[in-house]
Amino acid sequence: MSLFENVPARFGTRSVKWDLVKSLYGADDVLPMWVADMDFTAPKPVIDALTKRVQHGVFGYTFTDPPLHKSIKNWIKKRHDWDISASSLLFSPGVVTTLHMAVQTFTSPNDSILIQTPVYPPFYDLVKKHDRQLITNSLVLKNNRYEIDFVDFEEKLKTGVKAFIFCNPHNPVGRVWSKSEVETIANLCMKYNVLILSDEIHADLIYQGNKHIPIGSLSEKVNAMTITCMSPTKTFNLAGLQVSYAIVPDQNMREKLSEFSQKQGLTMLNTLGITALDAAYSEGEPWLDELMTVLQHNRDLVTEAFKNRNEISIIETEGTYLIWMDCRNMGLIHNDLKMFMQEKAKVGLNDGISFGDDGNGFMRMNIACPSALVEEGTNRIIQALDNYL
Repeated sequence: MSLFENVPARFGTRSVKWDLVKSLYGADDVLPMWVADMDFTAPKPVIDALTKRVQHGVFGYTFTDPPLHKSIKNWIKKRHDWDISASSLLFSPGVVTTLHMAVQTFTSPNDSILIQTPVYPPFYDLVKKHDRQLITNSLVLKNNRYEIDFVDFEEKLKTGVKAFIFCNPHNPVGRVWSKSEVETIANLCMKYNVLILSDEIHADLIYQGNKHIPIGSLSEKVNAMTITCMSPTKTFNLAGLQVSYAIVPDQNMREKLSEFSQKQGLTMLNTLGITALDAAYSEGEPWLDELMTVLQHNRDLVTEAFKNRNEISIIETEGTYLIWMDCRNMGLIHNDLKMFMQEKAKVGLNDGISFGDDGNGFMRMNIACPSALVEEGTNRIIQALDNYL
């Protein structure tokens, strides 16, 4: 775990996570465990590739090419057992950017779009900011693990839903959807002719005993009605380099999405983002394997720490580096829960209600940091529970 034991000094780097602590939480002694980036340096091959590119000193217009496409194809085949075509790839600065463009390209104002809640807050914006109708399918918490209410899911699709934004693996509840679940979703969307917009940015962050199933990998028929969004940015801590890609096998859909992208002026990627993507997928796998050992240790540390506490339950986490904490037994209204965490525990977490009404009484913790910090944050919360409740 030597690569992951120390936190790089992030203050003074314009870090959203660290440099905005006081403005967000009202004090500078709050431990930030919220925004989804890591307190780890990127893999050495990525840093070396970026250093070499920077030292070249020329940062003119850049394009994606067959060797880069091959890196992506090889990565997806090795990690997810999915053969994709290089011709199906479209690039953009980020997954959310692609989803915004897809919503505008393939749906119209007042069209209904389905999401499964609680879910990543930008999903709500994807619907509402473009004057679409938000339809929700609430996930069901059973025995400390979330499941899909497929009866409700189908009833919602029957109402004329045009697109379904799928979060796989799921942020924030940590589910890595099983093949059976993914197949049921795909079959229902095919039955009601619903476009699938699949956010799979956490696809590589999967714990032992689980397997990510890209929904587009199920069949050619499913793939033809799916836009799959992926990126190395969550996997290798490259979010600030703004690089992602979409897998769009249907030529007509791909041309329409590409045309819309060009109308927005999104005609090329960040030069350093391209460099980092290629290096990460070509040489970053050993780093990722070690990272997952650290994350699994951190996940288990948090789970064990709260195992015998009545106030907080840790939801079973199968993927991502995000822990979903059920704090409803604390007996606090949500704003008081938020204040308890930042003022009493001195830990900066994501407010559960920002993930929708189904997040009321929950908090989200980012464990992608050295184990010592995870232990400190966990201990701060437990001590606050002992002192104030």
